[in-house]
Amino acid sequence: MDTLSLTQEITQLHADICSGLAEPRRILILYALSERPHNVSELSEELNISQPATSRHLNILRERGMVSAQREGQSVMYTLADERIIQALDLLRAVLADKLKNQAALAHTVFEGSIE
Repeated sequence: MDTLSLTQEITQLHADICSGLAEPRRILILYALSERPHNVSELSEELNISQPATSRHLNILRERGMVSAQREGQSVMYTLADERIIQALDLLRAVLADKLKNQAALAHTVFEGSIE
């Protein structure tokens, strides 16, 4: 495999993960799963998302390797496949919080300047 092909493959994997995170309800599901394993019914009820929608989101997350599914009797329990996904989400939240603080400070400066 040449370097260009490897780079394209890595870039595609990166894009797949990012597309998995592009829906806010999937991020909520990941945070819920970081606390403990859940089945579809539990996630649906806890997050107030319909069961069909919850199943679709879980399928997307499973296809992208972010959650794992394990059958336990009649139900399927979902867990995070890798705890680092939560670390990445927390880092993104910190970046967003800093950006919002900077925008708020800028707005405050502009507002204060217009009063004088």
